[in-house]
Amino acid sequence: MKNLLFLLFIFSFLFSCNSDTKKEQKEKESYQLTKEELLKKEQKYPPHFLIITGHHKHNLLGQTVVNGTISNKATLAVFKDVDIKLSFYSKTQALLETDKETVFELLHPGESKDFKTKYFAPKGTDSVGLDVLSAKVVSGTQQ
Repeated sequence: MKNLLFLLFIFSFLFSCNSDTKKEQKEKESYQLTKEELLKKEQKYPPHFLIITGHHKHNLLGQTVVNGTISNKATLAVFKDVDIKLSFYSKTQALLETDKETVFELLHPGESKDFKTKYFAPKGTDSVGLDVLSAKVVSGTQQ
C-alpha cells in the first residue's frame, strides 16, 4: 500500500513538472512571437519611432545654424541614415522654403544623437521646423 502511494506521488510529480515545462515553453514561444511582431511594426514606419527636436540661431556669416537631437523611441528596432525635412518659416508662419538633409547616425532603441547643420536660409526666416521623413532599418547583422 505504501509503495502504491509512493508511486502515485512520483507519477503525479513527474506529470506536474512536465506540465510546467510545456507551459514555460509556450510562454517563451508567445514572448518571442510578440517580440517579432513588435519589431516588424517598428521597422514598418520609422518616423513613428524617431523623435526630432531642435533650435536654430544665426552665425556671423549669415547662415542659419540648426542644432537638433534625434531620439529612437522604438523598443527593438535600430535605425540609421535618418532623412529629415527642414521647413523655413517667416514671422507670419508663411512657408518660405523646405530642404532635405540626411543625418548619418546609427540609433539603437532608446538612444539619442545630436546633429548640427548650416544653411543660407531664405531672407525673412524667423523659425525652422524639423520633421523625420524616413530612415533605413538596420538588419540583425549590422547591429
